Amino acid sequence: MSANPDFVYAPPMSPYLEILYRDEDFIVVNKPSGLLSVPGRLEEHQDCLQHRVQRVLPTATIVHRLDMATSGVMVMALNKPSHVAISRQFEKRQTEKTYLARVYGNVEPESGEIDLPLICDWPNRPKQMVDHERGKKAITRYQVLAHEEHTTLVKLMPVTGRSHQLRVHMLSLGHPIIGDRLYAHPEALALSPRLQLHAKALSLFHPHSGDSMCFTAPENF
Repeated sequence: MSANPDFVYAPPMSPYLEILYRDEDFIVVNKPSGLLSVPGRLEEHQDCLQHRVQRVLPTATIVHRLDMATSGVMVMALNKPSHVAISRQFEKRQTEKTYLARVYGNVEPESGEIDLPLICDWPNRPKQMVDHERGKKAITRYQVLAHEEHTTLVKLMPVTGRSHQLRVHMLSLGHPIIGDRLYAHPEALALSPRLQLHAKALSLFHPHSGDSMCFTAPENF
């Protein structure tokens, strides 16, 4: 990771695996901040949410991901038909995702929509950047929940699911998420030992019954 050469992977061990829901078709877990969703290339990057779940449920497969530094609700399929059905919901934007973030500064106005296309900042990967010529469409809606002394607590509702979308979109407003080792300036980085971005809620349709379901995980920042 050229953008973060001092990085040492030290995934949290307690709780080792926090299961929010499971049935025959899928499982929902609360991923801790600092744990990879899927294994990295290096031997020391093999501990990840995917492997932890597969130790209990060997058929589990990844349907979507959260950044390593992001915590919160993640769903994994437990059989092929469920994987196909849930993946299709993500592709067709039939799922609804709500995040909580604490960002630097005083966010105004109280709500809005960020529509800025994103592309990989290749020399500085894995960082992403706004690019109006070559970027892929990315839309985030936000709502202020609380104004604090140096920060603002916001609810973020991504319409699209680009890599680092919420982090770059808030940065583009001049309000980086605090604790963000990739994008925050020194003042915002110093305010938290972890990225204060949490996938609070995920709504989807049950892959077998079609019932609408919503899963939530409490934030711990």
